[in-house]
Amino acid sequence: MARVLIVAGGRRGRTLAGELIGEGHAVRISTRSEQGRAAIEAAGAECWIGTPDRLATLRGALDGVTILCWLLGACTGSERELRELHTARLEFFLTQAIDTTVRGFVYEARGTSTPADVLAQGEHVVRRLVARNSIPVAFLTADPLDVPAWLADAHGAIAGLLSGG
Repeated sequence: MARVLIVAGGRRGRTLAGELIGEGHAVRISTRSEQGRAAIEAAGAECWIGTPDRLATLRGALDGVTILCWLLGACTGSERELRELHTARLEFFLTQAIDTTVRGFVYEARGTSTPADVLAQGEHVVRRLVARNSIPVAFLTADPLDVPAWLADAHGAIAGLLSGG
């Protein structure tokens, strides 16, 4: 089975983790602080304290990971912070995953609080890097507010990457 890293382990990420764990996968979820640990561990996932605001705190989270999920469409912050998160920080972190065990990348291309043009820029960054480095990718486009549809989209994206499809 696979090890999945979910960057941003909010409610949807934890629910997705529970489904994946139920199928026998190992899941690691990042959270910015110790406050998120109990909810992540209650879902059966491994907790990793790290933040995209300080990418070095996430580097070790890539160890042994098969599928990397950047689920930051619902992040809040200034437009400048969100743009940085979905462009420069995303690009740097994805380049860190190139020479690791990561064999697939999932990008949340639709959000609730991140402007659509920022997510489109992020999608462009992802498409450019995965094409250059031959990393399979899936884009989540389901409405994050429709949790069942979002979960089906995310679960299908991960299953597709794991099956090589």
